[in-house]
Amino acid sequence: MANKIYGSATEALDGLLFDGMFIAAGGFGLCGIPELLISALRDAGTKDITVASNNAGVDGFGLGILLETRQIKKMISSYVGENAEFMRQYLSGELELEFNPQGTLAERMRAGGAGIPGFYTKTGVGTQVAEGKEHKEFDGETYILERGIVADVAIVKAWKADDTGNLVFRKTARNFNPPAATCGKVCVAEVEEIVPRGSLDPDSIHLPGIYVHRLIQGEHEKRIEQRTTRQREEA
Repeated sequence: MANKIYGSATEALDGLLFDGMFIAAGGFGLCGIPELLISALRDAGTKDITVASNNAGVDGFGLGILLETRQIKKMISSYVGENAEFMRQYLSGELELEFNPQGTLAERMRAGGAGIPGFYTKTGVGTQVAEGKEHKEFDGETYILERGIVADVAIVKAWKADDTGNLVFRKTARNFNPPAATCGKVCVAEVEEIVPRGSLDPDSIHLPGIYVHRLIQGEHEKRIEQRTTRQREEA
């Protein structure tokens, strides 16, 4: 078995990047995002990237740092409300955006990873989401055709891995990471800990190592998007 463990995010992405590529990125908001690999992408200077991700990060963190350097050409996302630079680029016509309902985006990734080229869903029928898409009736209900996503590279973040690439995600950090990982032609995962082979409970493995081609271990910042406080009313 080939060694999947690399010394750094830069090394793990070596030979995989090219201008105009399509990347699937795991994470939800700032939870479970592959922050080390995103930083390595920025440093590599890869341009005209299309990114399929639940969100676009925030200003100065996550995918937001690739927007600041103008490396992203198009986002395929379901939520982009935390990033002022995203809004500026989109409204000025500098950035393409393909909105997807959240469940549809997850299923598009899952379908691509399972070798399913497309599927029909009721979500989005009668809205802008359905414009230009094939419509079909099943049992008297209208559905639209959504295409499965297959990315050139998937970048994901997990909690633990063994050297074969079996991954365990921690709580809500599981989010979009498993479907994103499966839909990449090559999957690169960053983890907090790499443990010896055989030490992971097979029933606790969330993503089999067959989907993971390269691994790195590193320290993570683990930010949260925002904290809302409510002033206590005086009695």
